[in-house]
Amino acid sequence: MSTSGQTIKVAAIQAAPICFDLKSSLKKLTELTHTAASAGAQLICFPEGFLSAYPWRYAFDATIGTREPRGREWYRRYYESSISVESEEFEVLKACARDNAVILSVGIIEKDGGTLYCTAVLIGTTGELLSRHRKLIPTAAERLVWGRGAGDGLGVVSTEFGKIGGLICWENYMPAARMALYQQGIEIYIAPNADDLPAWTSTMRHIAKEGRCFVISVNSFVRVSDFPEDYPPFRAESHDKNPKGEPWQKDDILNHGGSCIVGPLGEFVEGGEPAWDREEVVCVDLRMGELVEARMDFDPVGSYSRPDIFTLTVDTKPGLNVAFKG
Repeated sequence: MSTSGQTIKVAAIQAAPICFDLKSSLKKLTELTHTAASAGAQLICFPEGFLSAYPWRYAFDATIGTREPRGREWYRRYYESSISVESEEFEVLKACARDNAVILSVGIIEKDGGTLYCTAVLIGTTGELLSRHRKLIPTAAERLVWGRGAGDGLGVVSTEFGKIGGLICWENYMPAARMALYQQGIEIYIAPNADDLPAWTSTMRHIAKEGRCFVISVNSFVRVSDFPEDYPPFRAESHDKNPKGEPWQKDDILNHGGSCIVGPLGEFVEGGEPAWDREEVVCVDLRMGELVEARMDFDPVGSYSRPDIFTLTVDTKPGLNVAFKG
C-alpha cells in the first residue's frame, strides 16, 4: 500500500527508565506511550536499553584476566531486570501498543538463555511482534555483557505507516548494514542510541540524506538519580568521578539526550530539532510524499547505484550454534 499521500505523526520519547527495575520501567513506558498517543502519535519510539537499563559507566568489575564477585552479583541483577520476548512482561508491551492503537518501537535488554542482547523490537497496532533486531556488534565494554545479533534481524517491515526498520547506536556506522536497509526500501529509519556526542547529530542527518528516508534518533536523558543508590560507579568510595573530577551527585547528568527527527534531505523536520538536557516527547508530522521528492535526484539502491560494480550479500540465517536433524 502506498503511503506517499499520508502524513504520519511520530514521537521520540527522550526519557530514562527506572534502571534495574523492570516493573517500574514498564509502568513508566506505559504512561509515556499513553501521553504520546493522546497527542496523536501513531509511531512511538523509545531509546536503547529502555527496559530496563543502559549500564552507564560500569563494566561489572571485569578486567583482563579477572572477574570479581560483586560484578557477578550486579550482572545477575541486570539479567533479572531484563526482558524475554516469551514472558508476561513482554505481553504488557504488546498490550500497550494494542490499547493505544500505535506502533511501538522499544529498545530492550533481551534475555535469551544465559545471554543478554541489546535489542530493538517493533510491535504493531494490534499487539503483534513485527520485528526483533539484536545489535550486531556491541561497542567497547558492552561486548562483555551483550551477545551479538545475526542477519535474521536485519529487516524492514511494511506497515500501515510505511516501511520501518533501523539500527542501534554505533551499528549506524556500519555502511553495509545501512545498505541492507536501503535495499529493502526503508522509509522510516529508527535509531535508538546512547550517544550524546555532537557528531552523532551529523551522523543522523547524513543517514537521512544518504538513504533518502526519515530518521528518528531517540536517546535517553539520564541522571545519576535514575540508578539504584547502591549502583557501584556512583557510590562515594568509587574511583569513578564526574566530569569535574568529583564524586558523582544525584543530579549529575550521564546522558544529555539530543533526540531528533530528520527528513530525507538531511534537514530537521519542523519540531524535530535536537532536544538537550531534559525529558521530552519529541512529536512531529512526517509528510511521506517527501520521500519520493527526495529521490528525484538520488536513490542509493536505484538511480545512484552501480550493482554491476558493487555487490553486497547478507546472510539472514539466525545465529544458532546447533542444528538438529532427524
